Amino acid sequence: MATYHLDARLAQDIVARTMQIIDSNVNVMDARGRIIGSGDRERIGELHEGALLVLSQGRVVDIDEAVAKHLHGVRPGINLPLRIDGDIVGVIGLTGQPATLRHYGELVCMTAEMMLEQARLLHMLAQDSRLREELVLNLVRSETLSPALSEWAQRLGIDLNQPRVVAVVEVDSGQLGVDSAMSELQQLQTLLTTPERDNLIAIVSLTEMVVLKPALNVHGRYDQDDHRRRVDQLLQRMKETGQVRMRIALGNYFTGPGSIARSYRTARTTMMVGKQRMPEQRSYFYQDLVLPVLLDSLRGGWQANELARPLAKLKSMDNNGLLRRTLVAWFSHNVQPSATARALFIHRNTLEYRLNRISELTGLDLGNFDDRLLLYVALQLDEQS
Repeated sequence: MATYHLDARLAQDIVARTMQIIDSNVNVMDARGRIIGSGDRERIGELHEGALLVLSQGRVVDIDEAVAKHLHGVRPGINLPLRIDGDIVGVIGLTGQPATLRHYGELVCMTAEMMLEQARLLHMLAQDSRLREELVLNLVRSETLSPALSEWAQRLGIDLNQPRVVAVVEVDSGQLGVDSAMSELQQLQTLLTTPERDNLIAIVSLTEMVVLKPALNVHGRYDQDDHRRRVDQLLQRMKETGQVRMRIALGNYFTGPGSIARSYRTARTTMMVGKQRMPEQRSYFYQDLVLPVLLDSLRGGWQANELARPLAKLKSMDNNGLLRRTLVAWFSHNVQPSATARALFIHRNTLEYRLNRISELTGLDLGNFDDRLLLYVALQLDEQS
């Protein structure tokens, strides 16, 4: 028998469609001979012995008045096997005089089988889509490529050797309900797949989607500017056609084993850091936030605590935050005194006084490169806390 199972919903659709072709009651029976779709709803659930004859003999069975009297749940008519790939998956029965119905039987059966085949193809496409999503989720979570994962990808026709970079898409569905939010996500998924872009996509939740983008251009190079343009184009298209606001974070491009999982982690961290530092922006790129993204792995560890110690001393004595703001401005202007003083609208002597005060409170020599670096890293970590 075929592995495809005829369900009641499809059976009733077949009944509705075929009864438009022929002015007769139509029954659809499953592979066990049970009526699961009928123009006469009271017959649903009955065992149809005429269908059992079709299933056992694999042929069209005519039933006249005389024969019908000896069979349970059967009325005069014609019963035809429904086949997919040569396997019988059910039976379609037309109620009436067999001689009259024979002219319509093959047409009705062909219509029903076309509906079955279409439903099966849609089912296979949906199943393929789910399997592709599961594969994507496994790829972003695993550093190692197991033989099972490789075989899975091969069956889906996915080349795991193709270089890819990961983007995380976060949507804000606002007051939309679950159905509306999912509809918006599916619309976004369509934008990401058509025209054919060879993206691998998984919907993680109602607010997050992960996209595995081909990393290299037609010349075999990783072009950051091209990826930025594509992100901007997608944001613009979604703004024009959708209800949801969205953010996109593009991770780093890696090569070798575990590259997709690493790219995914950098994309998620880029999203988190980007929202903290630039909440007004809708797109974030790893290359713009390399240091804070890399430092995020220290969060909560003893290393971060040690790095934060000098700045903690400064903050404890800097009640109005003046010294911290001065330090931020100094680093923002590449520790150039003149540029920093102009930005802060202060005299250079005032700036020098403040920098000396910072040195006293932190115990660090701002003329020493290592000490400067320690303080700069501490500021980066402080902005992420």
